Amino acid sequence: MRAGPCRDIRVSDPRGKEPATCLKQQAVGQETRAGRTSARSGPVCQPPPVSYPPPVDTPTFDIAIIGGGIVGLATAYRLTRDRPEVGVVVLEKEPRVAHHQTGHNSGVLHSGIYYKPGSLKATNCRAGKRAMQDFCDAHGIAYDLCGKVIVATHARELPKMRAILERGIANGVDCREITADECRELEPHAASVGAVHVPEAGITDYRAVCEKLAELVAAGASEIRTGTRVTAMARTADGWVVQTSGGAVRAGRVVNCGGLQSDRVTRMSGVIPTAQIVPFRGEYFDLTPSAHHLCKGLIYPVPDPAFPFLGVHFTRMIGGGVECGPNAVLALGRECYGKFQLNPRDLWQSLTYPGFLRMAAKHWKMGAGEMWRSYSKRAFVKALQRLMPEITAADLEPCPSGIRAQALRRDGELVDDFVIDEADGVVNVNNAPSPAATASLAIGSQIAQRVEGSLR
Repeated sequence: MRAGPCRDIRVSDPRGKEPATCLKQQAVGQETRAGRTSARSGPVCQPPPVSYPPPVDTPTFDIAIIGGGIVGLATAYRLTRDRPEVGVVVLEKEPRVAHHQTGHNSGVLHSGIYYKPGSLKATNCRAGKRAMQDFCDAHGIAYDLCGKVIVATHARELPKMRAILERGIANGVDCREITADECRELEPHAASVGAVHVPEAGITDYRAVCEKLAELVAAGASEIRTGTRVTAMARTADGWVVQTSGGAVRAGRVVNCGGLQSDRVTRMSGVIPTAQIVPFRGEYFDLTPSAHHLCKGLIYPVPDPAFPFLGVHFTRMIGGGVECGPNAVLALGRECYGKFQLNPRDLWQSLTYPGFLRMAAKHWKMGAGEMWRSYSKRAFVKALQRLMPEITAADLEPCPSGIRAQALRRDGELVDDFVIDEADGVVNVNNAPSPAATASLAIGSQIAQRVEGSLR
């Protein structure tokens, strides 16, 4: 992702002694769930945390939101917009909001074409996309409905491509099947024997969205505390005390939007999550400036329905340039973006988790291919050439990786849909993969509705 101009966001000193201070955040240049939807029978409660009286001077809020990514900020925004008298505090352990998944997002405004009709992904993506465009219009944030083609590169892919088209039509997406000649008119350099055209798909800058959300939340009585790591939670008679690196905070309700750490935060609340987060690193390249003309919008392959990732694709970026990827491999830590960066605790938890071992046994062949492409640029180029035969290694330059927080059940099944669980005054967002950024304002509205019910 490319850095853009700095924007000033008002945030609170985590020590609570000083008035709002100014945090400089780098904008990046111009890629859940209503109802209880956890896997199987839902979360399992452990014995509740020990209650204790909070210190007399502990700051008190109506709602504490853990996590300053786009879902957490969208929830805070919906709460403070609809109920400005409600006190909200957003607790973010990093020095700025949108530091992890949101800040490494490729910026795609997803249409909802891939998702099972009626699923939380489908309904929230459609509503969220409309809300996101309205939000961007209202606040002067750039977006571009540049369109997407999902291309079949071989006749055997056409049935799967048409199944995706049927899903899109069922979800109300503006999409249609086009011929190879029509595809070449849209994307002259894409290989195709047929394609689905999605003219309403687009791109935006989700870090800029988060900066504006944070600004709006902090403009009222609510607070955003960066550099504030949550370390423990304890139940009290009238709510929760959340222990942080900047001191304790008391809240009537807690919302866990911890992303890569969401399952660990869920455990802090006394609930055993039904799935564990296993981090997958998405590796990308940028097209060199001389190759930008090869891609006009978004070029995607027909995905393998047995695997949750969409395959390597080409993404036009809102700030200029084209991103290629991702290649998806197991990350060596939940927040380890470098290929050789390692967090021993995280890696041990992934490698010893029965769900990961079962998934690896089932998908070892695909996993081996991803690993090979991770270490061989030639293999990565070959994968890209399926979509764009003209691409060469000289057209690619490295760019930063992203990490996806993938919820994985003990039986080895990847959790595909959004998952929100609620227990004892805590709402846990336990799975929010793509298209969570697109859907964030819709997800935030649904979480806000749940929480508001207890505040009346």
